[in-house]
Amino acid sequence: MNKKIFVAVAGNIGSGKSSLTRMLSQHYGWNSFYESVEDNPYLSDFYADMDRWSFNLQVYFLSKRFNDHKKIVEGKESVIQDRSIYEDAEIFARNLSDIGKMDKRDYTNYVELYKVMMEYLQPPDLLIFLDARIETLIKQIARRGRDYEQSIPRTYLEQLSGLYKDWINRYTLGPLLVVPSDEVDFVHERGDFNRMLMLIQGKLMELGYTDTIQTQ
Repeated sequence: MNKKIFVAVAGNIGSGKSSLTRMLSQHYGWNSFYESVEDNPYLSDFYADMDRWSFNLQVYFLSKRFNDHKKIVEGKESVIQDRSIYEDAEIFARNLSDIGKMDKRDYTNYVELYKVMMEYLQPPDLLIFLDARIETLIKQIARRGRDYEQSIPRTYLEQLSGLYKDWINRYTLGPLLVVPSDEVDFVHERGDFNRMLMLIQGKLMELGYTDTIQTQ
């Protein structure tokens, strides 16, 4: 039985990925890797001018996530990661290209780089996808109050949501757990978090990772 596990949490902006990553890390005693947000040198510029900064931002995310993914796979400790490297290419870069915010030449260059990276990456042992409606995303984005996110158009979230559904339907890299997160407030309601834990713990046991299950 493999005692180490690599779990990635996927989902749209505002779906609760970072919060769930933090809470599961604390509950199971896993190391955690988070998306580079507060220290990201491009993010605020990107939301102000997507056409100018889209390629720079996506290459930054891809590089950061590749390094994190490599450390996770090569390490000996169990890890949970806030957003996977696959989402950078399958969702965000693809969407920017589709809506004309990333030059086709830049997008082709980006995809080729991503394909080379994929050859060296071992997929997560479990991908958890937080599936949330647009109304839920908008409410949670407003609640956390990041200034640069308040100007995100609803249409942008809708486009990302469509790409997420397409990607999840095609995902075959490893075990997948889809969790509807509209009707649960696992951050503020202990009962909702316990229900979330039951779903995740059941999947872990199904995959044979019973040694990772702790109650802290």
